Amino acid sequence: MCGILGLLALHGRSPSLGDEAVIRLRDTMVSRGPDAAGLWRSESVVLAHRRLTVVDRSHSADQPMSTPDGRFVIVYNGELYNDAELRRELEDLGLPQGGWRTHCDTETVLTAFEAWGDRAFERLRGMFAVAVYDSLRRRVVLARDPLGMKPLYFWFDSHELVFASRLPTILGHPSVPKTPNLRMISAYLSTIRTALGIDTMFEGVYALEPGRALSCDLRAKVIEPEIRTYAESTPVRDGELRLEEAAEELGAALKDSVERHLHADVPVCTLLSGGLDSAVIAALAREHSGELRSYCAGAEGDEGESAETDLGFGARTAAALELPHTQARVGRRDFLDDWAWMVDELGVPLSTPNEVAIHRVAARLREDDCIVTLSGEGADELLAGYEGPMDALYRLCADRPTDSRGGEFQLATTSWVSPMDKGGLFSAFAWDALEGDRFLLTEYARIFEQCVEEAGPHATAIDAHARFLRRMNLSGLLQRLDTATMLASVEGRTPFADVELMRVAESFPMSVKYEPAASLVAVGGGGTAVVREPRTKRCLREVARGLVPDLRAR
Repeated sequence: MCGILGLLALHGRSPSLGDEAVIRLRDTMVSRGPDAAGLWRSESVVLAHRRLTVVDRSHSADQPMSTPDGRFVIVYNGELYNDAELRRELEDLGLPQGGWRTHCDTETVLTAFEAWGDRAFERLRGMFAVAVYDSLRRRVVLARDPLGMKPLYFWFDSHELVFASRLPTILGHPSVPKTPNLRMISAYLSTIRTALGIDTMFEGVYALEPGRALSCDLRAKVIEPEIRTYAESTPVRDGELRLEEAAEELGAALKDSVERHLHADVPVCTLLSGGLDSAVIAALAREHSGELRSYCAGAEGDEGESAETDLGFGARTAAALELPHTQARVGRRDFLDDWAWMVDELGVPLSTPNEVAIHRVAARLREDDCIVTLSGEGADELLAGYEGPMDALYRLCADRPTDSRGGEFQLATTSWVSPMDKGGLFSAFAWDALEGDRFLLTEYARIFEQCVEEAGPHATAIDAHARFLRRMNLSGLLQRLDTATMLASVEGRTPFADVELMRVAESFPMSVKYEPAASLVAVGGGGTAVVREPRTKRCLREVARGLVPDLRAR
């Protein structure tokens, strides 16, 4: 995993910073890449890189990396999970010239761009943020993976474009203003997101959205970035699908994803809270890997195996799976100190207390020389895992199946601070400038309309809402995992959040993911109680039967 940085000026101009200043900015990302550093400069472009070595640890795989003829230069942050397949395709085309120089996926991505240009991004299965400069056409292309695991920020004025993996790195550029973005501050209060659309919490500093590519022609009169969507959506399939069939299809896709996510030239471990998602990942990884450790984070005092906490459940699940297991305990003082330090490092507020726990467990496993860890993020968003929101959506869609105000409903029911309550939080001047949270309402409506279209003609209303939850929640969740682990120089990988598995899950009808009705049963004394049978992630629970111990019902 890595940190990338670039400064690109119009043809005939030089980047605004010299090598020494660029190196200072690059090295603000040292936690993302403690193992190697590189710098490449031409007349109008400077690219810089910090590297965490995971695959091909030799210096021949260091970046920036160029093609043999020097035309294309790449800086890349990510991991490619279809590396072997792409290499075979490229070899059939006679590429790369002179044969492969490394075993690193950076060279695969670079050669894929040489072969297919911008269409290469559609072929990549993995997590990535990448920039490729074409020195012949004087053109740069940036791209971010479809699920948004790897961050990529940019700023530009009339004659220069700057991009980086971290907000503080861009804000360290002397030309970039440090002006708070009021509409995103308001959006954060409602959504706990530090980016929405392309907006970040700083005016004029943008985040490339997942599944988007940005291109810029440096021969033009002014810098004019063009952004397009390259990732295709998967509609809900037509026809019935039995739960057993869905489980078989999902199980095969998940097994393939876990095996691909285990590929590394460094030790790989797994996070294990004892919940269904992390337990399934751990069980599948254990089958494929002869050596696997598990780790769990939790509050001090909760570590007993009998405790009904992550630490307790994680310990019992690890014992059942026969995994060496380590607990990372977080005390009150640790939590407060880490929280303040992480905010200072990231340049934005945190979104959940869990980010502190993730960082603490990442730092602990790094002490054991584990550099890559698997995690269970993504199952809830892809497989309808949030019971409360799903029940609320079911009731809404049953009452108003054709209601088009999906964005309004999502904002009203999921906001941490409702737009209706914000008039008392902002000054009258600020609230007037926000136009009643117009930006937030407009973004939610835009994204919901996209979800309706992506779900396709065979989708129900609840399918569009579930897809909206995935779009809004998952990229933020994955980015929190990335930033928290990378602060400890650890690469977090998420087999559920895999583009091929996403295509399978999003094609499923809702009936194999969520059961809307809870049954009532008689209990002692003549009363009744709701049966707490799990009604979410139905097909995943079928996959888990016989694979993981039944130690936690969630």
